[in-house]
Amino acid sequence: MNVENVTNTIFPFGAQVNKNRSNVVSFVRLTLSDLLFIHLHLFHLLHRLPPPPPPPLLYSPSKVLKLHKKVPYFSTNASMESPVGLSVDSVADGLKKQSLSEDKRVKLNLEDLNWDHSFVRELPGDPRTDIMPREVLHACYSKVSPSVQVENPQLVAWSESVAEILDLDPKEFERPDFPLLFSGASPLAGGLSYAQCYGGHQFGMWAGQLGDGRAITLGELVNSKNERWELQLKGAGKTPYSRFADGLAVLRSSIREFLCSEAIHSLGIPTTRALSLVTTGKYVTRDMFYDGNPKDEPGAVVCRVSPSFLRFGSFQLHASRGKEDLKIVQALADYTIRHHFPHIENMNKSDSLSFSTGQENDSVVDLTSNKYAAWAVEVAERTASMIAKWQGVGFTHDLPGRRYCFANQPDVGLWNIAQFASTLSSAHLISEKESDYALERYGTKFMDDYQSVMTKKLGLPKYNKQLISKLLNNLAVDKVDYTNFFRLLSNIKADSSTPEEELLIPLKAALLDIGKERKEAWISWVKIYIEELLASGVGDEERKALMNSVNPKYILRNYLCQSAIDMAEQGDFDEVRRLLKVMERPYDEQPGMEKYARLPPAWAYRPERTYLKFYTRNSFTLEQSQSQTSPSVDRFLRETSPVAAFSPVKQPAGDCRTPTATLETVDPTPRE
Repeated sequence: MNVENVTNTIFPFGAQVNKNRSNVVSFVRLTLSDLLFIHLHLFHLLHRLPPPPPPPLLYSPSKVLKLHKKVPYFSTNASMESPVGLSVDSVADGLKKQSLSEDKRVKLNLEDLNWDHSFVRELPGDPRTDIMPREVLHACYSKVSPSVQVENPQLVAWSESVAEILDLDPKEFERPDFPLLFSGASPLAGGLSYAQCYGGHQFGMWAGQLGDGRAITLGELVNSKNERWELQLKGAGKTPYSRFADGLAVLRSSIREFLCSEAIHSLGIPTTRALSLVTTGKYVTRDMFYDGNPKDEPGAVVCRVSPSFLRFGSFQLHASRGKEDLKIVQALADYTIRHHFPHIENMNKSDSLSFSTGQENDSVVDLTSNKYAAWAVEVAERTASMIAKWQGVGFTHDLPGRRYCFANQPDVGLWNIAQFASTLSSAHLISEKESDYALERYGTKFMDDYQSVMTKKLGLPKYNKQLISKLLNNLAVDKVDYTNFFRLLSNIKADSSTPEEELLIPLKAALLDIGKERKEAWISWVKIYIEELLASGVGDEERKALMNSVNPKYILRNYLCQSAIDMAEQGDFDEVRRLLKVMERPYDEQPGMEKYARLPPAWAYRPERTYLKFYTRNSFTLEQSQSQTSPSVDRFLRETSPVAAFSPVKQPAGDCRTPTATLETVDPTPRE
């Protein structure tokens, strides 16, 4: 099954990063005198001197400073504080803490990274070391070295936040040999490279062995927080799993993968990460539109980072090969739980993980008696939570009208979990009852998280199904930009005395070209929405801060990627780097960067621009055969209107419509 790398479901990637985020102070329109005053105040504070007199205020405190807070969208333990009226003392204290945090951070050079190759050490490998395409039996990996050819490779972009989680000193990006090391042209000291063996579905059919056809793991390292991270190069050459492909990648798709990985992470959604993007200096022949007109494109290599690149198909392949390989399924499960789910390995009866199945006989599943069942349930719940967040921000994994479209994503996620549970059942690790319970938990968790996300997007204290369903229907009918609409929605005031002709003013930038009849429909909805806001009792400013923390202003729109690609292919990487910086703060206003929040220009809707295929493994590699829905997911599909593909491109009949404002990943059957 061509399924998600388990970074997004099996491994607690996004949760680990988000729960470690601290509240940071960001400055908006600070003058030079403001900055000097803050610096002077900090000096006085550190030396216990009386504070200096404040400079004259050019802006009110609410316009000068804001606190970028963790909110429940990122962490269930977060609380919301007042976003305005911060004192300079709090600013100085924040700067002091930030400085101390920077000083305490571990910063290593590449030669001092703490490598620990548990995957190779603990699991069976391929005895052969050649890269001849073949069926690899009874093995989880094949040792292989990168074989990419380079000529004056260049560093296009890099992520300092990823370097931080690896304990890597950001100065290492400046090394002259960095492009050589992270293109795969030179070996990385301490690394141990290999390609993983896994299976998958393609075009809805079981395809058997797939494997890392152009991805090569450099090795695993453990950071100062005892977190395990795997580094992998994509586009570094052939492996035994390349079949007839060359194992290389082009700059076009590599830029998309790099930026999309970091953009999805910044939105608070579990994803793989990207450390670096390097050009090879060589050209790769690709038929971009599959129309028989191949051309040479610049080659590139992305360094991806994840706790592990295990995927559902890693387990499925061995289960499909019969009795002898069922032991490998268990070995993989034990390895995964031991290194990435230690809380499950160490659980006991006192944890009281017993649940009713909800069936007529009220049978009970005791998850403390079977660690594999507890693991399957947690994987199901994490998958559901991730996909609920996709739906919340409008992330679409495929083109409209295909089986991975926006409205189908929850259902396809369930199908993946069903295949995973079936694999564990075939290896006699979980029972049929435990398998069914995992699927049930997927549906329940998805509905809970989806309702929570949508409730926060509207700034309401509780879920209102009718209000949200009507909103989604209005958005679909009028082809309103999903992202921009929700961002503007926070400008609505909870004031029932607002004249009808003024109700839509805060939304006018999103509600374009709507007729009189549709205008009345929107006014009707806004009136009901205002009633809900008044009933909530939450102040406008507090609600606006909450809504803006879950409704991004900036997303990685397709045309933004294409503009950066066009420049990069001419040797100018500035736009790629600028786009990365903007997407690292999607919920902030970022004065001067408003152009990155604009609707796509007319040229972006041309077919050759709209449907450029690319693939990132920062999200499910989804596929679907016969629909297998749980009651909860089926209820979602019935009760929530799919949001339209809000573009001038006419959608095919029966299309599962998609928000325009998406981070599109449109190649459903990619090969590594």
